[in-house]
Amino acid sequence: MRSAAGQDLYVCRTLHIDCSILKALAEASLSRTASSIESLDYALIISGAPTNSRYDLIHGVIDKLQSAVPPSDPQANPNDACPLTEQNTPELADDRNLASAHCTVPRILPPSLAAFQSDMFRCPFIISGYAKHWPALREHPWRRSSYLRSVAGPGRVVPIEVGEHYMVENWNQRIMSWDEFLSMLDFEDQPTRTQPDEKHYLAQHDLFIQFPALRNDILIPDYAYATNFDCDFPGYRPPANEERIISHVWLGPEHTISPAHTDPYNNLFVQVVGHKTVWLAPPSTSEIMTSRTRSLQNTSPYDVFGDVDEIFRRNVAPHAMTAVLNPGDLLYFPVGWWHAMRSESTSFSLSLWF
Repeated sequence: MRSAAGQDLYVCRTLHIDCSILKALAEASLSRTASSIESLDYALIISGAPTNSRYDLIHGVIDKLQSAVPPSDPQANPNDACPLTEQNTPELADDRNLASAHCTVPRILPPSLAAFQSDMFRCPFIISGYAKHWPALREHPWRRSSYLRSVAGPGRVVPIEVGEHYMVENWNQRIMSWDEFLSMLDFEDQPTRTQPDEKHYLAQHDLFIQFPALRNDILIPDYAYATNFDCDFPGYRPPANEERIISHVWLGPEHTISPAHTDPYNNLFVQVVGHKTVWLAPPSTSEIMTSRTRSLQNTSPYDVFGDVDEIFRRNVAPHAMTAVLNPGDLLYFPVGWWHAMRSESTSFSLSLWF
């Protein structure tokens, strides 16, 4: 599928989904329930859902298989000790003392859609507490591992990045149990006692395609549907899917890092759980940001959370900005802007490309 494109890619994805469904049914007939569920998750992770009918079929089969699996704790209730209030987490100050950024991302009141489309879309901003009333922060709290386990059900697997980040040599990817991954993280209802030697990070993954109940816990900001703005970044095209929005989640422990890179879309980034330090720089700094690499032109070799050289301090840092995202904060930044993230605690974030 890596070399396929257009109609050929659609055919390959459809064939992979169909073969995965047949494989899962064969495994189920042999009472291999866990393997059957895993095969269907692999299909969703690798091929997505090329048609609604196949998507519904996969989830229908998963639901049927899970109904035959006894709960690990029949008395457990994912909403126990979980009042319908926002999470009470202290806010962190924006000053992270980064040598790589001299400015702070401005915090503003929510602009109207017309104001956003007229000119505000050109520069980053933060709306503090924008998502504090989302179900994900209140009645369906993503900060509780019991809720995240309940929406998935037993036997699910997810793609995980292992290692500091994708620019280091020992970085790799693996498919692992959702339950095992959650057990590595520090949640409100699950304080962790030990951490694995290597970082485990669920990064840039469309978790909604696997666990669609989570999609009901968020509200897509109106800004994602902005169409009447003049985005003149070279090569920009909105997402080609029906909704014209691409969603990803990011879930990991303290000190997980996304290196400085660019994306091909505008980004609405919502911090749902925990705190995250963000670093941003405009496209005008691209010559410096990529001057030390010959590969991955959308990723910079500079460690913006560590030491930077004199060329960077003179040419990038004066134009760069930083901030700390608190639970419920919405960050917007335009296509082509360099950005890096570092979690300051267990962190669950959502990005919406448009």
